[in-house]
Amino acid sequence: MGSLLVHITHGPESPTRAALGFLVARTAVQAGHDVRVFLAGDAAQLARKDVLDSLRGLGTGPLSETVPAVVEGGGQIYVSGMSAKARGVTEADLGATRATFAMPDKLVELTFACDRVLTY
Repeated sequence: MGSLLVHITHGPESPTRAALGFLVARTAVQAGHDVRVFLAGDAAQLARKDVLDSLRGLGTGPLSETVPAVVEGGGQIYVSGMSAKARGVTEADLGATRATFAMPDKLVELTFACDRVLTY
């Protein structure tokens, strides 16, 4: 199988775009692909459980169902450390996603390591 990086930059201000990114990630995980998700910009807020519990994209369902399926299926989620800091997202917020803070060098590494990259 292949490897996929889903780079999500939209958060609560655009729930459908955020949800589409995770829907694609879940679909790839379920198909057996190696999936990495990188949350940057406003998407850093998606690491918070209260945000995940409140968002539902049009036609994509609630993120509270999609995100756990990505994680439980073996997907790895990274959150931009700089975006998180600017938005008050802390280590304590990462529990729902089991995400890891990462810097731009990690995004670059993942981009070159994965077979395909999608951005939402």
